[in-house]
Amino acid sequence: MIKAIPFYTKLAHITICILGIGYLVIIGKTILAPLILALLFAMLLIPFANLLERKLHFSRGLACFLVLLVLVGVISGIMVLLGSQLTAFAQDIPAFEKQVMEALEGLQAWIAESFNIDNTKQAEYINNTTADALGTGTAIIGVTLMSLSSSLLFTVFIFLYTFFLLMHRSLLLRFVLALFHKNHSPVVLEAVGRIQYIIRKYILGLLLQMAIVATLSCIVFTVLGIKYAFLLGMLTGILNVIPYVGIFISMLLSIIVTFATATPNDILFVAIALSCIHLIDSNYIMPKIVGSKVKLNTLVAVIGLVVGELVWGITGMFLSIPVIAIAKVIFDRVEGLKPWGMVLGEDDTLAQTQKDVPADEELPPME
Repeated sequence: MIKAIPFYTKLAHITICILGIGYLVIIGKTILAPLILALLFAMLLIPFANLLERKLHFSRGLACFLVLLVLVGVISGIMVLLGSQLTAFAQDIPAFEKQVMEALEGLQAWIAESFNIDNTKQAEYINNTTADALGTGTAIIGVTLMSLSSSLLFTVFIFLYTFFLLMHRSLLLRFVLALFHKNHSPVVLEAVGRIQYIIRKYILGLLLQMAIVATLSCIVFTVLGIKYAFLLGMLTGILNVIPYVGIFISMLLSIIVTFATATPNDILFVAIALSCIHLIDSNYIMPKIVGSKVKLNTLVAVIGLVVGELVWGITGMFLSIPVIAIAKVIFDRVEGLKPWGMVLGEDDTLAQTQKDVPADEELPPME
């Protein structure tokens, strides 16, 4: 008879595994971050590649190249559109700086009148802060250039990984099946199909959510007469991809631009409008479009965002939700890990386990 493993032994094993995985994730960021992003893109593009191969009889290499070309075209189009808006904003920077200084002078007068703080002391503080900022300006420019080159290299590797994952998806699936006993093959295939389904729906839902929020924001900014309405609306939609945190970052940016280009009343209207958009997004758009596919409780999602930011920065915040969703699918199907899958899900997850995918909807094939 097999003797039960004591709880403290299990706890030690779990702790060592978590620490080991965390250490590998931290030191392996350069390889793992683009690889995981490429895996998400590959899961999104597999149905389109299958369509070209099976319906139009394209070769696998040509099909993978075409779907990747479409992906690059879409991302490039968004970047060009955003870049054109940023270029227009950059041309107005001198006027923007002038408006900022005028707004700061008005704020300075209000502070002096309200709190009896002498203008000279305020000016001295502002001058010291400006000098410190200028002193670090060269370092910031150098870091920015290095970050830009690193980002370009990062993007190239994402596209390369995506192409090769699509090319060798059958080999990778056979490899995953070979890791387990033949009796477990149906469960493994079902888990792989479910992961692909959930991630694909999650990414498509996220893109739709981003488009809706960006459209609503552009309309609101235009109606309020805010300068750079289209740019701020696009940034709001893009930053909203980061759950819970992105909307507040976009609100801060919008308030700063509004502070320099409009009246104090407009700042209040912008804050109220973005808060309303956030309420609509979090209570209707997100649950209906995205949340219905990725059933994670709020506590786990927030912890995942914090851990992701600590480990991989903004990239980690974006990847945290889909990675946790993949982990949950795996945990729900491994006997010893089911409690972990339960704690990752919502309160009603156990009752809804079989409702993630409609019964009449077939999971897409991996090959």
